[in-house]
Amino acid sequence: MRDAVKTIGGDPARINPGVPVDLVIDHSVQVDAYGNSEALKTNLELELERNRERFVFLKWGANAFQNLTIVPPGSGIVHQVNLEYLARVVFDRNGLVYPDSVVGTDSHTPMVNGLGVVGWGVGGIEAEAVMLDQPISMVLPEVVGVKLTGDLPSEATATDLVLALTALLRKKGVVEKFVEFFGPGVASLSIADRATVSNMAPEYGATIGYFPVDNQSLAYLRMTGREESKIAQIEGYLKAVGLFRDYRDASTDPNFTDLLEVDLSQIKPSLAGPKRPHDNVLLDDMKKDFANCIGAKVGFKGYGIADAEKTKKVEFEFEGKKESLTHGDVVIAAITSCTNTSNPSVMIAAGLLAKKAVEQGLVVKRYVKTSLAPGSGVVTEYLTKSGLLPYLEKLGFYLVGYGCTTCIGNSGPLPESVATAIESGDLVTCGVLSGNRNFEGRIHQNVRANYLASPPLVVAYALAGTVNVDFKTEPVAQGTKGPVFLKDIWPTHQEVEEVVAKNVLSTMFVEVYKTVTKGTEQWNSLQASSQQLYPWDETSTYIHFPPYFNGMTKETSPASKVDGAFCFLNLGDSITTDHISPAGNIARKSPAGRFLESRGVAPADFNSYGARRGNDQVMARGTFANIRLVNKLVPNVGPRTVYIPGNEELDIYDAAEKYIKDKTPLMILAGAMYGSGSSRDWAAKGVWMQNVKFVIAVSYERIHRSNLVLFGVIPLQFVEGQDAASLGLTGREKFSIDISTAKPGQEVSVQVENGTVKEFKTILRINTETEMNYFRNGGVLNYVIRNTLKQ
Repeated sequence: MRDAVKTIGGDPARINPGVPVDLVIDHSVQVDAYGNSEALKTNLELELERNRERFVFLKWGANAFQNLTIVPPGSGIVHQVNLEYLARVVFDRNGLVYPDSVVGTDSHTPMVNGLGVVGWGVGGIEAEAVMLDQPISMVLPEVVGVKLTGDLPSEATATDLVLALTALLRKKGVVEKFVEFFGPGVASLSIADRATVSNMAPEYGATIGYFPVDNQSLAYLRMTGREESKIAQIEGYLKAVGLFRDYRDASTDPNFTDLLEVDLSQIKPSLAGPKRPHDNVLLDDMKKDFANCIGAKVGFKGYGIADAEKTKKVEFEFEGKKESLTHGDVVIAAITSCTNTSNPSVMIAAGLLAKKAVEQGLVVKRYVKTSLAPGSGVVTEYLTKSGLLPYLEKLGFYLVGYGCTTCIGNSGPLPESVATAIESGDLVTCGVLSGNRNFEGRIHQNVRANYLASPPLVVAYALAGTVNVDFKTEPVAQGTKGPVFLKDIWPTHQEVEEVVAKNVLSTMFVEVYKTVTKGTEQWNSLQASSQQLYPWDETSTYIHFPPYFNGMTKETSPASKVDGAFCFLNLGDSITTDHISPAGNIARKSPAGRFLESRGVAPADFNSYGARRGNDQVMARGTFANIRLVNKLVPNVGPRTVYIPGNEELDIYDAAEKYIKDKTPLMILAGAMYGSGSSRDWAAKGVWMQNVKFVIAVSYERIHRSNLVLFGVIPLQFVEGQDAASLGLTGREKFSIDISTAKPGQEVSVQVENGTVKEFKTILRINTETEMNYFRNGGVLNYVIRNTLKQ
């Protein structure tokens, strides 16, 4: 943007954050090393080595911009760091006191709602605009109240609660709505429990999952080492303005647009999967549910495995020992993600379960990729003090890093013999992780079934080695004295609380966060320019000057009319941003892989799409590169489409290049929940670079719809009761639209050539006049640049 301002004749220095910006580097660590005491050191060294160019770029940003604080790699996950350290709850700016609020470039930003801070996730595009003093524009949301009553039973965890709520609220339909929790049941939940529930707001579809500040919030601030004077100011201010809550006082309950009630005493242990976080499965039903999934038609709950193939076994050798794999076997077990590692109760429960398992002689098979990746160093402190970390390590759960790891898809490679066995047998193997997302192709390309679970259940399934087990009637495994059942090693609520009370100390938070911005010797040795404009290197495959502002002028030239667009992809329901812009490993034979090899990059150094998001040439090629993508224009699953003029099946990027060469506009047909998942701005940037002008979907997830608008792609929505199939659309037609005179939310006619219908109505999902203004400027960043020049 600074370069663009200079090109058009403005002062580049005007592009600078106008609000405080905290940048936590947490998405680049990968689980390469695991199962040994050197894993943490090895993975951090590899992270710094692989991402050196990116980190130098970020260091340049710290030098060149004001109002920017960087938390270096190896420090934790942004949402946990925000909860434990960064969040102010109440701001005091030169005597002006007001409630804290935050927008984050990750969809799980609502985690801090658990502490009483209003905040939500946005894409990087919208965040850049906010940094540059642009307001967030939104339609006033409905507020759904969720009344919690009762107490969680002793066998249930906060993870079980959030997975149940995710299924319930996704079914209710809370997309683009605020959810607020209230009622006497809230008082029994710790701030860590509440933060777990708030964290998964994007999974249940809400913009926020809010818990107002109460006495528990103040106690948490003390526990995490905030200053007493600050806590007193927070309490005094919030009470004075009526924002402080007593959850047991029903007279203070607000009026809501809609209401749900949940009895916490009815929550049962559960998992979610195998492909979506809102597909809740009770623990007692897991064996039966997976068996049904294996044979069911391919879909969100099916793999289409023929009866004759269901008992297939593939033998392989690992570390000199003969092993075998079959459908349902666990090959990844990861205690990961801010969702759960921020909660001492479930982390201590995992440690206690590990202790009891070790004491009964249970072991985890060595080929299972086990990992422990907490969201902050505090977790290591209390697991060490409690004496539980050695027991987790004995089961293979060594520290591998402080970052998102497996949950974001940075699970690293499986052992070669394991991967080969899975591929040769076309096996549906499993990952079990304490994360928040399990979409197809996200966790690992070889692992087709992935279940979200509490940390103690992650350990239990690692010990069992399979999800084909009924823990109620079957043992987890054989111990030194015979079969060991889950009830034999499951810690009681009282045991967990006693260990938490003795070992989770305020001094730990103070000590850990005292050095959180200092970084390692490797980080501090990185040298970066401090000049006003970034010194672009055309040979870099990590950082590349993007084409976003090429040809931009001071005046607007909105692309409001699109004639004769071909359908690029015809997609179904629940297409996630992981389908659109995967963050995981780059396949050697993919367009991005071929490009990197052509630039002299060895496959071993490809890194991930997430790590190379600073290079548009890689990311455009990675758009729709998910190997599990189902495009109705082609017969097989995978990142392929048809170049319609020549009836030629090609890799998606290669087809886009041909259309661009022809100067042919493109559009996409999609089903419900289009763009669910991560707040990945490349899911909008990538389709823009592939010359997609508009998308027509049954419904959108909030962040992706916003990202499309803010990057100049038009989101249209089928009118209620219609979709591509009901209109007889195959994707072989041509489509034209004109929104030159349209207003936000207005009906827009779509003209169709070569179809069974000539025209159909859609709804323009540009929701506000502000968004419309951004679109007419070619996107919000273009608007900001032009606005900067006018000031």
